[in-house]
Amino acid sequence: MNNYKDIIIRPIITEKTMRYMDENNVVTFEVKKGANKILIRQAVENIFHVDVEKVNVVNVCPKKKRVGRYVGMTKAVRKAYVKIKAGQDIDLFGEAEAK
Repeated sequence: MNNYKDIIIRPIITEKTMRYMDENNVVTFEVKKGANKILIRQAVENIFHVDVEKVNVVNVCPKKKRVGRYVGMTKAVRKAYVKIKAGQDIDLFGEAEAK
């Protein structure tokens, strides 16, 4: 993993993660399978220019999903919950969301 942008795949934006972002200053990312906490911390600090306090990593197992008679699986995801120092934030939506 030479490039930091290869480690972070995308931010995960749901109602739950937005609540974590507002209340606890925690941002959730989908990360590459082999990434550890140290690599995730370095990637977030270098890409977004913020100070990271803590990183928690969760492996989400695939679940069976069914549509009619067809059975499939959801994809396995590795999530990183990244706590940012107070007073700093990451702008995930760009300038279009600014009021």
